[in-house]
Amino acid sequence: MVKRVAVIGAGASGLAAIKCCLDEGLEPTCFERSSDIGGLWQYTEEVEDDRPSIYRSVVTNGSKEMMTYSDFPIPDHFSNYLSHFKVIDYFRLYIDHFNILKYIKFKTKVCTVRKCQDFSTTGQWVIVTEADGIQESAIFDAVLVCTGHFTEPYLPMELFPGIDKFKGQRFHSRMYKTPVGFEGKRILVVGLGNSAADIATELSYTADQVFVSTRRGVLVLSRIFGLGYPWDAIYITRIKRWLRNLLPFSLEMWMFEKSVNKWFDHAAFGLEIQKSLEWKEPIANEELPSRIACGTMMIKTSVKEFTETSVIFNDGTIENIDVVIFATGYSISFPFCDESIIKVNNNQICLYKNVFPPQLEKPTLAFIGFVMPLGSLIPNSELQARWATRVFKGLNRLPSSHEQLEEISKVKEILTKRFGKNRSASLLVDVIGYLDEIASEIGVKPNISRLFLTDPKLALRVLFGPCTPSQYRLTGPGKWDGARNTILKTWDRILKPTRTRVAKDVPQYSLMLIVFLSFIIVFAAVFMIRYGSDD
Repeated sequence: MVKRVAVIGAGASGLAAIKCCLDEGLEPTCFERSSDIGGLWQYTEEVEDDRPSIYRSVVTNGSKEMMTYSDFPIPDHFSNYLSHFKVIDYFRLYIDHFNILKYIKFKTKVCTVRKCQDFSTTGQWVIVTEADGIQESAIFDAVLVCTGHFTEPYLPMELFPGIDKFKGQRFHSRMYKTPVGFEGKRILVVGLGNSAADIATELSYTADQVFVSTRRGVLVLSRIFGLGYPWDAIYITRIKRWLRNLLPFSLEMWMFEKSVNKWFDHAAFGLEIQKSLEWKEPIANEELPSRIACGTMMIKTSVKEFTETSVIFNDGTIENIDVVIFATGYSISFPFCDESIIKVNNNQICLYKNVFPPQLEKPTLAFIGFVMPLGSLIPNSELQARWATRVFKGLNRLPSSHEQLEEISKVKEILTKRFGKNRSASLLVDVIGYLDEIASEIGVKPNISRLFLTDPKLALRVLFGPCTPSQYRLTGPGKWDGARNTILKTWDRILKPTRTRVAKDVPQYSLMLIVFLSFIIVFAAVFMIRYGSDD
């Protein structure tokens, strides 16, 4: 019987994993190699080996209502988008509320995770850890890996001829902390993900000139969406997902691109996605088009070659450069696991529903947080941990290894067809679709039809409003009495931190009317596209 569970990592996913173990009556021990909680969100002035690293100005891309733990909402007075300092403040509140801290062993590195000799019978694991130079070994009934995928920098130097003779400063974006020391420099940022855009825009205020090299282009979202509300609160709703699913994927992407281009024409700013290349997830950055318009940032094509003092781009232009920052992403790695347990192949991992290795004789190992949704990671990690702990206890069962592999293969085929052989394609998930899929395994997916019969007011909010994490606490195992009120008060919670000066009253019915009208417009557009006549 599973009782003792090892949790590796005390970041956002690890904290959820500890709490989910406690909810199921399990005994968690969390091993955290650093001296504090927070994982990726824990800012340090210096870059530490084998740990995620963020820059000082990092702000969340998801709003607080959409990134909260499902049964412990972020305080309503917190801003809609949080600095990493505020994220850590929230984690500390979460830890205190659920008495989690005593289960974490800090400054403890996990060296190896291997099967016990009688694994096929017991499903147990041997965990070797190191603290203060002393190694210890312990046996656990199950393991939750919550180490994240933003630790090992990906630096494909073979793609950049001449980089070895470049005499300027060069480093991966993981090493960047603040703009201090880059004043007056000519800087090239290679790549155009969220980190690249953030770093480039920040440096453009003090550098002589910032260049951004992108091969594919990118779609840029503003965190501030329609009428000033958070983008994810407007975009990630059940009704809109239902409408989007009525469309072919290519048409859905076309409509999404058209919507994003209403803010600014990406082609005019050099950001239009090159259709012949693999799909790239959108980024969130309000400043990027402004910095391009001001001339402090220039978008360039991919790099052809480096010289001692300059870079030659594929379009033939040459620019003198002082500093190169490679924002080329990260590689998934599990240095404590043998390849017989989990193998990384071209930055892709084989996991059933992105959680369970399918080849194990006993389902006592789960990977939490290894997904890339267009939205916040926390709700995904929490549901994964809720499911995993119930599988550990035998309350939920997995299909056979063969069936798991078949589903993994089908999902991979769909992702490849849609997104190409993108390095991170295996981690991409549909926001609501994936959450509902895991919630269905647990038995906590909201039944909207039944809600309309028993609680129509709540049903309307669940269907038309933001798909907040508390929707998965309305029913089933882990039901939380505060879920209904949290959902009904979502718009109040969104408005509270910005309405520090109340100029006029904003009744909630007007917000619901906006959502309802947008639904009518989108529905009409879908109907016209699918069923309109050719006359």
